Amino acid sequence: MSKIQCISPVDGSVYAERPIADAEHVAALFAGSKAAQHSWALLTVAQRCQFCSAAVDAMVDMKERIAEELAWQMGRPISQGAGEVGGLEERARHMISIAEASLQPLDPGEKKGFVRKISHEPLGVILTIAPWNFPFMTALNSVIPALLAGNTVVLKHAANTLLVAERIQDAFDQAGLPDGVFQHIVLDHSTTSELIGSGNVDMVCFTGSVGGGKAMEQAAAGQFIPLGLELGGKDPAYVRADCNLPYTIENLADGAFFNSGQSCCSIERIYVHESIHDELVAGLALAGQAYVLGNPLETTTTLGPMIKPAAADFVRKQVIDAVSAGAKTHVDTSKFTLDQPGSAYMAPQVLSGVTHEMSIMMDESFGPVVGVIKVSNDDEAIALMNDSDFGLTAGIWTEDLNAAERIAPQLETGTVFMNRCDYLDPALAWTGVKDTGRGCSLSAMGFDALTRPKSFHFKTSTD
Repeated sequence: MSKIQCISPVDGSVYAERPIADAEHVAALFAGSKAAQHSWALLTVAQRCQFCSAAVDAMVDMKERIAEELAWQMGRPISQGAGEVGGLEERARHMISIAEASLQPLDPGEKKGFVRKISHEPLGVILTIAPWNFPFMTALNSVIPALLAGNTVVLKHAANTLLVAERIQDAFDQAGLPDGVFQHIVLDHSTTSELIGSGNVDMVCFTGSVGGGKAMEQAAAGQFIPLGLELGGKDPAYVRADCNLPYTIENLADGAFFNSGQSCCSIERIYVHESIHDELVAGLALAGQAYVLGNPLETTTTLGPMIKPAAADFVRKQVIDAVSAGAKTHVDTSKFTLDQPGSAYMAPQVLSGVTHEMSIMMDESFGPVVGVIKVSNDDEAIALMNDSDFGLTAGIWTEDLNAAERIAPQLETGTVFMNRCDYLDPALAWTGVKDTGRGCSLSAMGFDALTRPKSFHFKTSTD
């Protein structure tokens, strides 16, 4: 029997392994999900909210176990593990709080002799394919709203974070969720593609690479099912001369280096007004130098390993290539003794003298590195920020709200921040443009992506 292994970036050991579901198991699981969906949809939204709230309570109670397992599975420092639970709780509880209002039928207005409305009908069985970098939060972005809307859900999680799906399953089981409403499954790439094309799935919610998103579209060809795709990012920041510079430096350093830069919306490129360029670069380098790179199970560690050695080596090569082409590094990595070729452990790095001819400024790094380019005005910054295949978020650091409101509509991105970054507000739509994908999760609009409209047109008088 083939198995999926979770290789820990802490020490390269096999932390967990699970058998890949065979065709018989897949068929039975999806038959159960389909059978459960009808009765689940007949519950009131309030009843579905109660089950989901209890599941969130159960996950919060697991936070210490979750923090330790995340450290082993994907390298996040154990001292930061509670943040994942806090994030999932914030998102889930917000969606629960707005579910009844968001799922109310739409009233198109009174028309004499008619009763008319548009309802939000569940799609059926949702397949969520979740990534490893923020494994609970990204999964629950679709899992909780899909369940609230009356769908059933099957979760396929990344091999790197196999145990996350099991913890979410534990939470829903503790909440007493009816059998078949939420289930998880272990699949490889080929069996996942076969499943999507099998007719057993009514929607796919995928977070991952651009290549993975293209594979989803190919697998779903001819099925006429919706796809929610959150793919790559190369998120920019623009630092205007009027910013609060100490705050900006602190905020951008966290946005670039937290979780070893392994966030869909981490800051990977910075455009700064030429008058404060040197001061910003020096401040970012000083912030990077202060990180403690080490074993994520030690409470003093503030930066753990990247997900695997190959990922760290990819970013190292980006840095080497940029330096060879004229860029300059500003963090002295000699004190970060674990940062060696072939190791998953990588120190933070700040580069100046970079250009858009370099991979470090154009290709997703997904590591603790950021490039900085000086600009002379807003128009130059806007042009450079838009010069990307990706469009998830962009940030503007300024004390001038009017300037931010003038710049933001010109940016080709799903979210524009002012004076913050690397954050997802569940009251706002989470979406992207260009190669970052398509679809929408969270906010009231997130329910629209997980339902279909059904119109009711009743003529009450035949006189």
